[in-house]
Amino acid sequence: MNYLDFEKPIADLESKLSDMQQLAIENDVDVTDAVKSLEDKIKTLKKETYQNLTRWQRVQVSRHPDRPYTLDYIEYIADKFIELHGDRAVKDDKAMIGGLAEIDGQSVMIIGHQKGRNTKQRQYRNFGMANPDGYRKALRLMKMAEKFNVPIVTFIDTPGAFPGLEAEERGQAEAIAKNLKEMFLLKVPVICIVIGEGASGGALGIGIGDKVFMLENTWYSVISPESCSSILWRSWDYKEQAAEALKLTASDMLKFGLIDEIVKEPLGGAHIEPVLMAKKIKKTILDTLKQLTELNPEERMNLRIDKFSKMGVVVNG
Repeated sequence: MNYLDFEKPIADLESKLSDMQQLAIENDVDVTDAVKSLEDKIKTLKKETYQNLTRWQRVQVSRHPDRPYTLDYIEYIADKFIELHGDRAVKDDKAMIGGLAEIDGQSVMIIGHQKGRNTKQRQYRNFGMANPDGYRKALRLMKMAEKFNVPIVTFIDTPGAFPGLEAEERGQAEAIAKNLKEMFLLKVPVICIVIGEGASGGALGIGIGDKVFMLENTWYSVISPESCSSILWRSWDYKEQAAEALKLTASDMLKFGLIDEIVKEPLGGAHIEPVLMAKKIKKTILDTLKQLTELNPEERMNLRIDKFSKMGVVVNG
């Protein structure tokens, strides 16, 4: 188990619990009451800790190395999944995955960012930072879904679109901008779920939906706390202050009217009970699709445009 800095008191108690249980086995001693008392203490401490997380601590949870990624959720919620590759122009971007899935008999097109677990996988997936090819692949799959009248589900989890020179040369900004325009006009239901990090245009490139959800310990912002800190203070040392100023958590986004709903995570984060988290996401998807399919395509599209048009502040000059 990987523990974050602020989880050290919890880690100490869980280590003590493990030692107590091991000692009981080795010496054939009944420590049931002591174990129960310590378990209750750990649960109480976890509740207190996670009810009072700072914005920076939620950013840390969203990046937890054990946190489920897009392919993990697909494995848990989909009965069938066929991954589709390539943008039909340059290459297949491994940071953006997608394909046709079946969830309890309901066909959906799932598209999402994919990170890696170890160094080799992270390099292969480019740390979840998609190139223009990834956004063009995503749009190709969305258009395919529309052609066959299949709803679209996107999983957002990226530190941002890849900022490399080659990405800019191949039209990173244009690819994301085109996705924004085309997603507004899709005739099929679109559900977007932030499952980890939702940074900048990298997240928005697959983030225009009829319903936008965020898991409890995720963030969504124009910039990461570290990058904000480096711009304003020329140092990463002020990332915690930057996170507070950015107001980037799920509860902040809900308050601002930028998302529709927060999906609660198991105590301690989605990585503690990934199967339970997947069940909640699956229920959210199926319940939402039931509501969205009751609307006709034109009505759904107009509501989607209105929803995003109301965001932000417009000052007539």
